Amino acid sequence: MKRMNDLRKQAAHRECQVRLPGCQHSPTVLAHVRLSGVSGMGIKSPDLIGAWACDHCHKAYDVHGSSGFDRDFVDKCFLEGVVRTQAALVKEGWVTW
Repeated sequence: MKRMNDLRKQAAHRECQVRLPGCQHSPTVLAHVRLSGVSGMGIKSPDLIGAWACDHCHKAYDVHGSSGFDRDFVDKCFLEGVVRTQAALVKEGWVTW
């Protein structure tokens, strides 16, 4: 298994996994899940529960409704992106289940 030292670095030069309409595909960063009990007030979620996201998709997820998309739709796309990101990391040997 490869060393899982910094999953944020793995996001560079990847394709966006969130894929909202208008997605820019790349460049990407690791966008962290925002979920009560997991993150909040200066606490980021663990890198393992993040998605590779382009600026467009990351902002739509972070800005809470001002993106013009339905919030439930954005959340669904984002969580699908988390799963796709995790699947890619497993396939490449960065993480194991």
